[in-house]
Amino acid sequence: MSRPSVLVVDDESSLRELLAEALGSWSYHVAAAATASEAVEILKNQLFEVALCDIHMPEMDGIELLRQIKRHDPSIEVVMMTGDPAVSTAVEALKLGAYDYLMKPLLMDELRHRLDHIMERRFLRQEVSQLRSRLGEQLRMSDLIGVSPRMAEIKEVVVKVAATDSPVLVTGESGTGKELVAAAIHRLSPRSSGPFVTVNCGAVPADLLESEFFGHVRGAFSGAVADTLGLFRSAHGGTIFLDEVAELPPALQVKLLRVLQEREVRPIGSARSYSVDIRVIAATNRDLEAAVKDGTLRQDLFYRLNVVRIAMPPLRERPSDIPSLLTAFLRQFNLRFNREVRGVMPEALGVLQAYDFPGNVRELENLVERAYALGARGEITLADLPALGGRPEPGGATPTGATAVSSDGSPSTVPTLAQAERELIMRALAVHRNDRALAARTLGLSARTLYRRLKEYGVP
Repeated sequence: MSRPSVLVVDDESSLRELLAEALGSWSYHVAAAATASEAVEILKNQLFEVALCDIHMPEMDGIELLRQIKRHDPSIEVVMMTGDPAVSTAVEALKLGAYDYLMKPLLMDELRHRLDHIMERRFLRQEVSQLRSRLGEQLRMSDLIGVSPRMAEIKEVVVKVAATDSPVLVTGESGTGKELVAAAIHRLSPRSSGPFVTVNCGAVPADLLESEFFGHVRGAFSGAVADTLGLFRSAHGGTIFLDEVAELPPALQVKLLRVLQEREVRPIGSARSYSVDIRVIAATNRDLEAAVKDGTLRQDLFYRLNVVRIAMPPLRERPSDIPSLLTAFLRQFNLRFNREVRGVMPEALGVLQAYDFPGNVRELENLVERAYALGARGEITLADLPALGGRPEPGGATPTGATAVSSDGSPSTVPTLAQAERELIMRALAVHRNDRALAARTLGLSARTLYRRLKEYGVP
């Protein structure tokens, strides 16, 4: 990291100027805010390693700002500053995740020592992450990110339900983060030291489902050359996450229900049943009540899974979470691409927050990764987001529309044919809740054509 960034938040202009001068001489990039509200706006567009926050400020105090910073980007180290010491305030700040608590008037040598220690710790963490990446471990966001009221409610439910062993059903459109919810529940539960086994129920071939789920013994069928545990026994002592559970065929639904009721599995070809100690979390993007009515999902299985239900909202219903998600993605891709992108330009952020994201969080992540792949540096600009009309497409067509002449002779802007096609496809996906096969049939397209168009748009 060439120049780490520090956000200074204090209502005293003389202290802001002093800190800006000192930090600049120590090779830090500095942004300053006179109020907590101003700081929150700055955080939406820039990445910071450290925030120096005064405790006592008008309108919003430093403690509330600390809460908002940690909700927006938990990786920012926050150092609180105050000239009016209070033990209770210091304790509250540390409980909320503050790195340290400094008294005014500040001692510059002490502050520099704190910052050096913070940056050394961040460097070591980054080294560990890079080492894991080289070893082939997949890096992913393990936290539920968002500051919206809906996400705050979901986080509360996750914390409460994690302490129990009750089945959880997570619903929502594709790309909303259902697996992240399941992983968070597992991580916060007493089973966190056990395995977390994920299975996409719609991706396993039908003739292999029973063997994959319950295992088999050697010689049970042609090709069974050794005993296998199966996914349920592999998850013993931990959690199994059944993604797209509504895709399971009826015969396997019966056997899954038996596992949930009796907590034991019988491998194919075995006369013996094995006890399993597991917590089951299931997810789907389908309307399960409708699936029960049309007979594709057993009612008893539905009730067994639907003990605690968490409905993930689509990204278009929580645009206030986009800045926090962007911050997380920038940190993720800076590490992966060895890049120093420091933020998102306001006009680009505005376009992203106005877009309806039929692919939800996954589509947002794809857009950011595409910006990096196309060479984004410094800040993400609108030109780095060609899928949203930020750059002319090959062939000379302008993505923001073509200029035509209206009936009265004045110029008017109309969408290009490519734009109109994209909008129609995205609208069909939204109407059909991202069911691509149904959207293709509605539009009169082949599935292959639809997938090719989505690939061109950068939609995963």
